[in-house]
Amino acid sequence: MNLRMQSLLLVSLMLVAASCSNAADGEDGILVVATTTVLGDVATNIVGDAGVVEVLIPIGVDPHDFQASARQVAQMDEADLVVANGLGLEEGLGDVLAGLEADGQIVLSVGELLEPLSGTEGAARDPHIWMDPMQVATVVGFIVGALEQVAPEGQWRPNADRYRTELEAADAEIRAILATVPEQRRALVSNHDSLGYFAARYGFTVIGVVVPGGSTLAEPSSAHLADLVSVIEQVGVPAVFAESTEPASLAEAIAAEIGDDIEVVELFIGSLGGPGSGAETYIEMMRTDAALVAGALS
Repeated sequence: MNLRMQSLLLVSLMLVAASCSNAADGEDGILVVATTTVLGDVATNIVGDAGVVEVLIPIGVDPHDFQASARQVAQMDEADLVVANGLGLEEGLGDVLAGLEADGQIVLSVGELLEPLSGTEGAARDPHIWMDPMQVATVVGFIVGALEQVAPEGQWRPNADRYRTELEAADAEIRAILATVPEQRRALVSNHDSLGYFAARYGFTVIGVVVPGGSTLAEPSSAHLADLVSVIEQVGVPAVFAESTEPASLAEAIAAEIGDDIEVVELFIGSLGGPGSGAETYIEMMRTDAALVAGALS
């Protein structure tokens, strides 16, 4: 065999090997990209072993303030399905998601398919839908419908049915945890307007927020903060709830002004927690948050 024939054979073998490698990669199934850690966990419970779920926004990062890298945009473009929250939550991804959708990518903005609550501080639509597990149970159905569109051969419904059962059980457990909070202490103050769905589901009232509006990017005025201090003192709220993804400096300043009768309690809201946090999955996160709220207000 001459040198030219040997070279052609080597190239052919390399192409076959690459083809086999690509086929092996395809055995991983579909690729779903979820914007937030919460949606990533929900999607993972539905997809199971039939594919890979990649999460765009890392643990501990505020979804309101996240910007995607060029590599991440390319990954979304290559995915079989992109799952987003919508309702303005991913403020830094709005143009990217709209561009992907315009180019034909399937972008499932789950919040847009619900009937969202209005914000307590003037926001037209509250994006924090996942703070009610039964809203998430509805979102599961939306994700299943999208998966059946992009991969109709998949058996998505058994996993979805199992996960919905887990969500219903978690909802009952959260309600039981919060039952220790007396009626007169079911008033919530949060670092930003993120607890509306939680309050509506479990019988609380949001009486004020440190950062007005549904975003963490707004700037509270001194008059707003003074009014909030007055409300807290009048109602006798014992805690301000901050979020693990945001600085709590303003909440801490308010607590310091009021004195020893109030504490700042950090919840997991915009992101799941890391290993050992007690908030490594969505259901764990909600249980942990319920226990923190009950402990602070009981």
